Amino acid sequence: MISVQSLRKRYGEKVVVEDVNLDFPAGKLTSLIGPNGAGKTTLLMMMGRLLARSSGEVRLEGEDIAVLRPADFARRIATLRQSPDFNLRLTVDELVAYGRFPYSRGFLTAEDHAAIEQALAFVEIDHLRRAYIDELSGGQRQMAFLAMTIAQQTDCLLLDEPLNNLDMKHAVGIMRALRRLCDEQGRTVILVVHDINFAANYSDHIVAMKGGRVFRAAPVAQVVTSACLRELYGLDFEVSARPDGYFCNYFKPMGICK
Repeated sequence: MISVQSLRKRYGEKVVVEDVNLDFPAGKLTSLIGPNGAGKTTLLMMMGRLLARSSGEVRLEGEDIAVLRPADFARRIATLRQSPDFNLRLTVDELVAYGRFPYSRGFLTAEDHAAIEQALAFVEIDHLRRAYIDELSGGQRQMAFLAMTIAQQTDCLLLDEPLNNLDMKHAVGIMRALRRLCDEQGRTVILVVHDINFAANYSDHIVAMKGGRVFRAAPVAQVVTSACLRELYGLDFEVSARPDGYFCNYFKPMGICK
């Protein structure tokens, strides 16, 4: 569905993403992992047309996204930044309605209202619909922004660190919702995530980045190994594969690798 070809981003003499070539599987959940400064968010923002690329292409079903009209692009790919910038005093209902802007331009139809209702129910925050965004907890607020993204009803969602600063309950809630989007609706989800255990247990596919390049891109089982994670992060890992998933322990092993 989405492919990246020879993608590069530089700021002056500094190259932050170099020669990235990837095919993201359609209808699956792909996690972008790697140490700070690896280029994960830069890659995601270029895919979402929120950051200009220095060279290379991002293709959606074979078509260069650069040629798509903004409204057409917004009906096919939804992007959620790490820290969404909304300074207006909005209710949850009003915020989620922004997800319908590519379709209705602010004049909501019956179809728009139905999409809003479905998104609120999907992430189980319909009881918060009249609450103001600035009065919510961080986890509730992130759920509301996710509902807005879901209401956009795109085939693909790009999410930059949606678990940032969330407690365990809200983080699990978001990952379960994203997993359901893939399993029940066939949507493609690509997200940047730092918690390797969330990536290991909810993803179908993992792209590991290091130093602006793709370190490894493969199904979960081929990336979540002690040897791969040790080389990627410079830490010793104990990876336990279980019938219901993985546990990646990086607390007790030897520590920082030289």
